[in-house]
Formats: sequence, structure tokens, C-alpha cells
Amino acid sequence: MIKNTFCHIPGIGATSERQLWNSGLLSWESIDEAAVKSLSRKRRDLLLRYAGESAEHLSEGNARYFDERLPANQAWRMFPDFENWVAYLDIETTGLSGDSDYITTIALYDGLNIYHYVRGDNLEDFADRIASYKLIVTFNGKTFDVPFLRKHLGLPMPHAHIDLRYVLASLGQTGGLKACEKRLGLDREDLADVDGFFAVLLWRDYMQNGNRKSLDTLLAYNIADVVNLAVIMPMAYNMKIQDTPFSGSHKLPLVAAPDIPFQADRETINRIKLRTSW
Repeated sequence: MIKNTFCHIPGIGATSERQLWNSGLLSWESIDEAAVKSLSRKRRDLLLRYAGESAEHLSEGNARYFDERLPANQAWRMFPDFENWVAYLDIETTGLSGDSDYITTIALYDGLNIYHYVRGDNLEDFADRIASYKLIVTFNGKTFDVPFLRKHLGLPMPHAHIDLRYVLASLGQTGGLKACEKRLGLDREDLADVDGFFAVLLWRDYMQNGNRKSLDTLLAYNIADVVNLAVIMPMAYNMKIQDTPFSGSHKLPLVAAPDIPFQADRETINRIKLRTSW
């Protein structure tokens, strides 16, 4: 609903935006001299200027223009218009410290293809891949994934960004990604008892013992994060628009997660659990 958005315009907040909607100004396309003649000169000039400017940036596919101007809690509005340039992104690391820990694997899904990157194999290839997208969708990526990528891979990561942690929290869905998934009806099956800490143990087992099944399980877990983000994004979007005049016209179709190209190995999971008194 980016074309229906006015809260990225300076001086227009949520209340003013709703007043514009209620007055019949439902999109930039409805903004012209006649439509805004009853408004103050300042408000009229702002709307006319930014309606044209916004339409121009949208036609150019400039997601950053909107990301830099939207209130942080309204970033979800960008999704439909930039869905063809979206990357669902998640990283795994050896821990939470930005200094002593490092990235082990990265998973990326763009709605068509799944990509994975492994430290010591192809991690450096991630830079070229992520550069081809305009919008990223993460869970807690603003405070974790993106800072890690900037620090450890030296990537600028200038993309527009929807962090579903905050979108879901605004809908009453708090907690970690897997807790949110469960409440939304998603089931990780063989990966249900694997979390971020266990992902560290999987990497450690792979590095110390050369157990390929540990790496495969880690990649299955990492990829499950991103394909589930793709499932949750339109669900969250549809919930967010319920409080707007566009709940009937802008509803998005739900999507199914693709098959994950790696299989979690239960024997490996149980062995590591037993060894660490999980």
C-alpha cells in the first residue's frame, strides 16, 4: 500500500494520514490541485510535491527512498511494491559477540531460489548475490544480522529493510521467530527442537569432527528461517492492513514454503543433545 501512504511526508503522521484517507484522498494518484484546495497552503504544497516525487521514485524502483522516510513501524508497507526485489535473509554465527564471534552460514531466499553460503567454502560469494536485491526481510536483522554482515564481511548493506520481529510484535506476536511460527501454525518438524544455540553446536561438531550431517542440519535450520519468513511476510502484511481502508482491496495471497534442499539428521541432533546434556 505504498501508493496509499502519506506518513512518509514531513509533518504528516498517523492521525493526519487517516484524516486524508477519510477525506477521500486515498492515494498519490488522487492528489491534484482540485483535490487539495481545501487544505492549508503549506499542507497543499507538501502533498503536491511529495505525491509527484514519491511516484517518480516508485517507478524507478527506489526502495531506499521510502525506507529512509517511512516511520520505522510502517516499513511493512513497502513489501508488495518491491516483492520482486526482496531477499529473505538469515545468518548463523558462533555466538552473539560482534568482536570474537564470526558468521558460519548464510541463507537467502528470494521467492524463487534458495542460496546458501558456508564459511571456508563460498561465504565471499554472498556479496555479489545480496547486491542484486533492493529490499531485505529479516527477523531481528536490524540489531543482529545486518550489523554482523557489515562488521565481518565489510558489506554496506544499504537495502531497504523490513524486520519482522517488530512487525510481529506490533501484532501481539512476541518472542523469537520459532515461537511466532508456532503460534501462526508453522511446524518445523525435525527441526522443532533446534535453536540458535544448538546451531552453534552443530557448527562446532562439523569443524571438530568433520561431520557433514551436522553441516547439513545447520543449513536446513538456517534455510528454514528464510523460507518461513517468506510465508510469514504476507500473513503479517494482511494483518497490518486490517486497520486501514484497504483491508479488502490490498490483501495478499498466502504462500507455501518451498522444499528445503538439506535434511536435518535426527541421529546427529540426538547425539549432540546427549553429549551436552541438552
